[in-house]
Amino acid sequence: MWNFKNSAEKNKATTKNDAPTKNKKIIKVEKIRLDKPLQKPATETPIKNSQSKLDEKRKLNEEDHYYQIKNKLHEDLIKQIDLKIISSMPSEEIKAVIEKLVNSILNDHKIPVNEDERENLVIDLQNEILGLGPLEKLLADSSISEIMINKFDRIFVERAGRVVRINQRFNDNQHLLKIIDKIVTRVGRRIDELNPMADARLEDGSRVNAIIPPVALDGPAMSIRKFAVVPFKIEDLIQKKTLTKEIAELLSALVQAKTNILISGGTGSGKTTLLNILSGFIPNNERIITIEDTAELQMQQDHVVRLESRPPNIEEKGEITIRSLVRNSLRMRPDRIVLGEVRGGEVIDMLQAMNTGHDGSLATVHANSARDALSRLESLIGLGGVSNVSTKVLRQQISSAINVIIQISRLNDGSRKIMSIHEITGMEGDVITTQEIFYFDRKSTDKDGNVEGEFKATGVRPQLAERISAYGIPLSKDIFNPDYILK
Repeated sequence: MWNFKNSAEKNKATTKNDAPTKNKKIIKVEKIRLDKPLQKPATETPIKNSQSKLDEKRKLNEEDHYYQIKNKLHEDLIKQIDLKIISSMPSEEIKAVIEKLVNSILNDHKIPVNEDERENLVIDLQNEILGLGPLEKLLADSSISEIMINKFDRIFVERAGRVVRINQRFNDNQHLLKIIDKIVTRVGRRIDELNPMADARLEDGSRVNAIIPPVALDGPAMSIRKFAVVPFKIEDLIQKKTLTKEIAELLSALVQAKTNILISGGTGSGKTTLLNILSGFIPNNERIITIEDTAELQMQQDHVVRLESRPPNIEEKGEITIRSLVRNSLRMRPDRIVLGEVRGGEVIDMLQAMNTGHDGSLATVHANSARDALSRLESLIGLGGVSNVSTKVLRQQISSAINVIIQISRLNDGSRKIMSIHEITGMEGDVITTQEIFYFDRKSTDKDGNVEGEFKATGVRPQLAERISAYGIPLSKDIFNPDYILK
């Protein structure tokens, strides 16, 4: 029997004549509850005001009622569907079967729903059985770049660089946990009380991080960094004013001239997106090895080998680290090594590769400035077990391996900007010397919170300009002129 209890609705529905007795089942109340029209939750969170408290409470009751019915429908569907048979059917046939069964169950239980409500239930249940439930609509929304789930009923998304809360939700924490487990197991990983944290990816390459109790106190939490179905190109960054066409011209030339580039930035600043775009300038006839913790890069060339690290299994065996993949990649005759992110001892092997003929390598690192990026590389070398080498020798290794540091940031208006491009010129004493070529001059913030500023050249002609010229790559005449207005 379908029995959804709600004290507020019972009080509203029960009259003197049909008040329940001790030994009498509350059938009338159930009928009134099920006769209430279902309302699908809205997409965006409504703005609260002094008159909205009562409406909000009623809306929450309606939402709970909707998810209770959806949950019961799902249980009934699972009982009636042979998952082994249905898994071999085309998706359109499966959708038709689900729609037919949902309509049959609704009619059998005599639940009056209008066409929109019935359609919403069918779509939600199709997503539940064939996909990732409530996530399907969010993943299909191209305006959303990131999904952040704090608990089953608290979901935030990023649109156009701004984070907003939405009313989309899961049935409960257990429902969210099932979806997380489905995502993680698809890529051969696991998440449980012994291993409450996991990185994974979706079929489209979107990056997923999940964490569950007992580490997550309020229930399972998950974040999904979405990637565009059609990879971004440098023209997209110019249009979004992340850089100018002159800066894009220089970056393209640096990649083609096989310089070693380190992209530095904070979380969500767009490092991986920029790395993807820069890798697109690598000639198609070169052999590329990509190495990542969770595969995200969307390489467009033909000659690509993609490697991904692996965590230990339940017996704490079988781990494949980034460092071991970097070492192995050197035996695979690479023309280019693209390292998704430097975060540990693999920095030692990366620097050795850059210093031993593997020019044109690309990597990213978490840091807030070019100088911080160099300091972070030093500290990561220490994590790799190198302790008996002087600071000067370490810095010499870094300065000879890396040619350019690109600093990218996410500003408070949600926009991403290349804040500076530094060329590493060598050593002076114990200090790595750099010179800035381009930078973003932040002026002010307008009344709408948008950052105002402009890109400028410092007037310094980089030493790498000669290398670019030697590769036969032309550069615009005034590209390094500080008086030239960058567009």
